[in-house]
Amino acid sequence: MSDDEEVQYVKKTKTIHYGSLEESEKNRLEAEEENSNDSETPAASAGQVQLSIWSSEYMELEDAMSRDKQALLEEFERRRKARSINVSTDDAEVKRNLRQLGEPICLFGEGPVDRRSRLRDILSRIGEDAVIRREAEEERKLFEKDQETTWYHEGPESLRIARLSIAQYSLPRAKARLEEARRMLNIPAATKTAKLQEVQKRLQAMSIYSSQIGDTRPISFCEFSPNSKLLATASWSGLCKVWSVPDCELVQTLKGHTCNVGAIVFHPKATLDQEKTICNMASCAADGSVKLWDFTSEEPIADIEGHMPHRVSRLAFHPSGRFLGTCCYDNSWRLWDLEQCTEVLHQEGHVKPVHCISFQIDGSVCATGGLDSFGRVWDLRTGRCIMFMEGHLKSILGICFSPNGYHIATASEDNSCKIWDLRKRSVLYTIPAHTNLISDVKFQKESGSYLVTASYDNTVKLWTNRTWQPLKTLSGHDGKIMSADISPDDQYIATSSYDRTFKIWAPENTYLLCLS
Repeated sequence: MSDDEEVQYVKKTKTIHYGSLEESEKNRLEAEEENSNDSETPAASAGQVQLSIWSSEYMELEDAMSRDKQALLEEFERRRKARSINVSTDDAEVKRNLRQLGEPICLFGEGPVDRRSRLRDILSRIGEDAVIRREAEEERKLFEKDQETTWYHEGPESLRIARLSIAQYSLPRAKARLEEARRMLNIPAATKTAKLQEVQKRLQAMSIYSSQIGDTRPISFCEFSPNSKLLATASWSGLCKVWSVPDCELVQTLKGHTCNVGAIVFHPKATLDQEKTICNMASCAADGSVKLWDFTSEEPIADIEGHMPHRVSRLAFHPSGRFLGTCCYDNSWRLWDLEQCTEVLHQEGHVKPVHCISFQIDGSVCATGGLDSFGRVWDLRTGRCIMFMEGHLKSILGICFSPNGYHIATASEDNSCKIWDLRKRSVLYTIPAHTNLISDVKFQKESGSYLVTASYDNTVKLWTNRTWQPLKTLSGHDGKIMSADISPDDQYIATSSYDRTFKIWAPENTYLLCLS
């Protein structure tokens, strides 16, 4: 080969490999070509250029082979990892995993098997981090599931004693109540209807019997004594007062609270067969104080501590009189054993403050209502929540068990009253009762033949217990009504109001009999 032919071969070689060289290498070769054209020894210059080109080509080919080999090894490693990755056979779980990875959960024409293979391929490509994140997510789900599980632990000896006492008290009463219910089934329907009509006629004749200014601030609560001859009222002034019924004469003033009193209740045996010098009443206030009272002193005989600084809105005596339930704004309610002088139960379960409580007539269960709009029924013998009442749109402000033992009425801020059936564990009826929030609800205490609701629309309404239809609207207060109660002898209805008065309602014939 001549020198000229060799130079032409080098030029062709350079032209062929320009496409595979980088831009910097091309510039360098062009500069060397110009220098070779100007040189006095073309053959020597061409040899140097050819050597340089062959060296570059060899290095590039070696690098390419090295990269291909590395890529091939990585692909083998990825496929090995893919085979070792465990992917769920549940198609819904596969879709959830794809969604967590930001991938489409389904491609056109893709079946469950293809989707599972695609997930395995994606997990193998993005490395171990995704697997670690997926395992962490599974652990988090397991933890949340454990959190939802109800855990029980051994309670104190005082709780065991209290539950045994409640069981021994409630079982005979439940048996007697069921026997009475069976006896009532044998009464002719005509007799039942006649009695119901008589009750409804008497309720429709209800009117104001007496009215009294109870305090200088709103009267927040009222309750009749077990013998129906006394009425206790609680005020935002911090005072509690006891009045005679029906003439509304002041009998006793209870001084001890320093802020708004939420409720005052009578002991189940007070005014019946219990001494006046022991605990006959209990009251609670917004500062978390709970006080016990007798009938002989203006000062409390005992304080129940443990709620402060949270508000105590309502409280109630257990039918046995031994226990006291309190509703606290720390999202819990408490059960106090007055014989052991200790708190035996601090029950959580509501997600917002617990506002009201009611014990079943047997004493075996109690119901609580909270500002979370939910109600719960608790078995006092086991501590379990046996019914969850969901349906109100706003806070539950009042709750009451019927004497039949299985109907529960709830009063809500959503202006409605719901009737629940403990046997069915569901809502039985919804009463669109008032045009403003319902502050209190009470069943007639002897047989539950009617229902009373008190509202911030300044009225009290009476409802039949069969069809839950309105019987009577009691109007007379100038302010919103904060509480209502029915006397145990079924002769009177008491209401307390924001207008600082309380009123006693009775049928018109009762008023005429008193005048005569």
